[in-house]
Amino acid sequence: MSFNQFRQLNTLNMKYIKLLAALITSGSTLFLISCGGEGVNKDEKPVDIQELASKKPETHGPEIKESDITITTPLNAEWTTDGKGIYGMKCQSCHRLTEEKLVGPGWKGVTKKRQPVWIMNMITNTEMMLDSDPEAQKLLELCMVRMPNQNLSKDEARHILEFMRSNDGEK
Repeated sequence: MSFNQFRQLNTLNMKYIKLLAALITSGSTLFLISCGGEGVNKDEKPVDIQELASKKPETHGPEIKESDITITTPLNAEWTTDGKGIYGMKCQSCHRLTEEKLVGPGWKGVTKKRQPVWIMNMITNTEMMLDSDPEAQKLLELCMVRMPNQNLSKDEARHILEFMRSNDGEK
């Protein structure tokens, strides 16, 4: 290829590059214009988190009695797995599986220290427990944060209990 042919080819490539750049710039400009270009609409009412939360009713189960709970050996593997999933979604942000206190107390050894009925009532009837149970009140004093109602059913609480038993080494 001669020098002149190379120069012509190079000039042609530069024209294509400039054309491509112009098309990209034009497309970007059209996209921005079509999006409104006004930014945040100042007339919109801000979202009120408290109002949203107040529209979702809390559920509180009836007080769980010792006769409502059957503890089995060996552990129910399906319940343990389900309990672990619930822990990951609703409990893990405040409770560790060790003795470490995060927002709430760590879970290690909890099934050795507390009766199943106490644990399940703490899960499903938190307000009742914090208002009337001396041990729950001690935990509140220690943690300085009220455990929120997670709207869990009795069955979900039982599955969490099974996961706690597994975490404490029960088979």
